Amino acid sequence: MRLGFYRRLAWTGIRQNKKMYLPYILACIGVVMVCYIVSFLGLSPVLKEMPGGGSAQSFLNTGFGVMCVFSTIFLFYTNSFLIRRRKKEFGLYNILGMGKRHLALVLLWETVIIAAITLVVGLFCGVLFSKVAELALTRILNGGVTYTMTVELNSVVSTVVLFLVIFGLMFLNTLRQIHLTSPIALLRSENAGEKPPKANWIFALLGLVVLAGAYYWAITVKDPITAMIGFFIAVAMVVVGTYLLFVAGSVTLCRLLQKNKRYYYKTNHFVSVSSMVYRMKRNGAGLASICILCTMVLVMISSTSCLYIGIEDSIRNRYPRNINLDGMVDTVDTLTDERLDQVRALAEETVERYDATMSNVVDYRVAGFVGIQREDHLVLENTFQNSYNVEDMANTWQVFVAPLEDYNKLMGKHEELVKGETLVYTTKEMSYSHDTLTLGDGLTLSVAKQVDSFADNGVDSMQIVPSIYLFVPDFSSVMDRLGEMSEGSEQFISPHWFYGFDLNCDDETQKSIAQDLQQELRDMEISAGDEEFFHVLLEAAAQERADTYGLYGGLFFLGILLGVVFILAAVLIIYYKQICEGYEDQARFDIMQKVGMTKVEIRKSINSQVLTVFFLPLLMAGAHLAFAFPLIRKLLLLLGLTNVWLFAGVTVVCFVAFALFYVLIYRLTSRSYFRIVSGMREE
Repeated sequence: MRLGFYRRLAWTGIRQNKKMYLPYILACIGVVMVCYIVSFLGLSPVLKEMPGGGSAQSFLNTGFGVMCVFSTIFLFYTNSFLIRRRKKEFGLYNILGMGKRHLALVLLWETVIIAAITLVVGLFCGVLFSKVAELALTRILNGGVTYTMTVELNSVVSTVVLFLVIFGLMFLNTLRQIHLTSPIALLRSENAGEKPPKANWIFALLGLVVLAGAYYWAITVKDPITAMIGFFIAVAMVVVGTYLLFVAGSVTLCRLLQKNKRYYYKTNHFVSVSSMVYRMKRNGAGLASICILCTMVLVMISSTSCLYIGIEDSIRNRYPRNINLDGMVDTVDTLTDERLDQVRALAEETVERYDATMSNVVDYRVAGFVGIQREDHLVLENTFQNSYNVEDMANTWQVFVAPLEDYNKLMGKHEELVKGETLVYTTKEMSYSHDTLTLGDGLTLSVAKQVDSFADNGVDSMQIVPSIYLFVPDFSSVMDRLGEMSEGSEQFISPHWFYGFDLNCDDETQKSIAQDLQQELRDMEISAGDEEFFHVLLEAAAQERADTYGLYGGLFFLGILLGVVFILAAVLIIYYKQICEGYEDQARFDIMQKVGMTKVEIRKSINSQVLTVFFLPLLMAGAHLAFAFPLIRKLLLLLGLTNVWLFAGVTVVCFVAFALFYVLIYRLTSRSYFRIVSGMREE
């Protein structure tokens, strides 16, 4: 019977505080639904059997881990708003004779009720919309559509276990707060922290310096390797700088506004600024959280959308021709004209059988190895096997030595060099600034000229390090010298022959040509027996397109899904902040109305507060995105995206769309705030 009493008391508390609990329960349902959908898609047999589906599922499995961490942080954060509002009620129960053990039973029933509603409705919606999500992802991956409805039991179990743990931890955290707080303190909890904080110039300046340092590094980073290595450090600096600026800097801003008599001594500004300064330290943390969420949404959606929109450009970068052959040998001497002509003839015969025509043919020899640049030296060290430091990694090149005659033939040039000279070409927006270049311990080449283009072979788009091409007139003698220097070391000189061409036929025909040619090449290698090693690797863009769509499509889908979740999280935080601040400001505005302040003037004061502070997260997120643009662009180069104007356009569109949505949310939430502080009843 007593348990029934506590259950009714818990349900009554939820109903009477429905303005606070309803958004929280809806948010919990949404998070449960998304977690199930992400887990379901990661295990879906339909996607697993689809071309490119495996790549997409690898990202979705990572996304489930992200959702686990985010769900824990987000639900703890939003639950803190609820407990803050209920502490006065719990203090009253305690004074009226209800012990903290009994309060624990009430809280337990509240947790059980909310968890039950959340899991039942969330899983129902997750199962209901999981098929819609599967069809959407199938569409993104250009796969076939199936209408079989399934429920993934493993996803149900993992989702239930995750949220039972989260709700259990929140219950224990609430008990800790109630247990450590006296009844009088609980009653006065809503007035806690009313002492106006002082402007902390040291922390405000520190936040400015940290953020400026992150901005400076982001816009001055020169190469994608450095960008990749320092990305998470820069993110940490931005997060720390943002929190310091909003927590300490916002208080300082209010103090400065108070010193500006022309601004401060106006009815709407006076009330809003004097009200905000009392709780700015606490508000600053919330505003910083909103800013970080907004930045995450903008970066995620803009980058993943750009990758998906530019997927054909990325495929072309990775596979420069419809058919790409990579002949790998032990020594350069193995690349004889007779052997290469045999492969060319096989390719031409196979293409002719399908009434197709070759075009845009690329045909050249190179020798590749890894080198670390130190001034005008390229040290022949295999950094991918040996231990290395960050500086060496940032100065690592994928080096290709190629014959000058192949460069001239391929590019239609007539460059002439003497022995000991070289033409230099670099990728990934890198450059070589010295007049000479020494390979290893003694092969010095004079840089006659730096050229700005060369035929892509697809290797550079796969590498995280940039490539440097050295075109020399005496290719054989240079290779002999490199071979001597590499003897007895772990450095491996890898000769290659790149041969590729485009075809004037559809993808299915290209796949058939690639399969037949691959078989012909295998037969050729078998007939050669155990002679000198010569293996030809064939890659066809049509065959690899599905995996590329799986890779970028999975990123795009996960980016959109997580972006929507983060947007809803920001909306809920904004709503709770407006509601909590409305209740805290209600008494002040009640006094103002009694002394003659009208509701029109209250609305102006509210608008002043919104414009002064609550739009700062959006502006700061825009600044973060603008300064991060060069850094993100270099990271996208590692994924094969080179179209900077596409990325710029997508980023601007995403920010404008998000800003309009942000304005709409604030207009809606500010109405709730106005209704509370003005004493108006909601319709």
